[in-house]
Amino acid sequence: MKVPRLFFSLVFFVILTAYGCSSSSGSSSSGTGKLEVHSPGNPSAEEVLTSDPEADIFQFEGLIYVNGIDWVGELTLTKGAQVGEIKKRNDTDTNFENEMSNKLPVGAKIFSPIEKKGPILLVESEGKILKYHALIEG
Repeated sequence: MKVPRLFFSLVFFVILTAYGCSSSSGSSSSGTGKLEVHSPGNPSAEEVLTSDPEADIFQFEGLIYVNGIDWVGELTLTKGAQVGEIKKRNDTDTNFENEMSNKLPVGAKIFSPIEKKGPILLVESEGKILKYHALIEG
């Protein structure tokens, strides 16, 4: 007598679990019944400038680089090979593309440092070397 009751309880538990875990039984936030997956991505210029309108940024190879990070400024880095140059300046909106900056002048040279200390690039502008760190999610 106990075996059928145990079997019935197990089957009931499995059915409830399967029903509760099915994606079609609930509604999603969009109301379409489809499961929405949000994958984290690297911050965009819009996200950075929305949180800090005075941020000094440029975009290079799809990444946003920001100046003014204390620990990056304290690093001793040597200018290596030139990898790019600021080709456009955008200080009016948040639509950025590669080699575009909101504060650096057009023509500022972008270098990789000889020392590999993470996603850091050096920019030579107006006789100064500035250190920029890439904003990478994850």
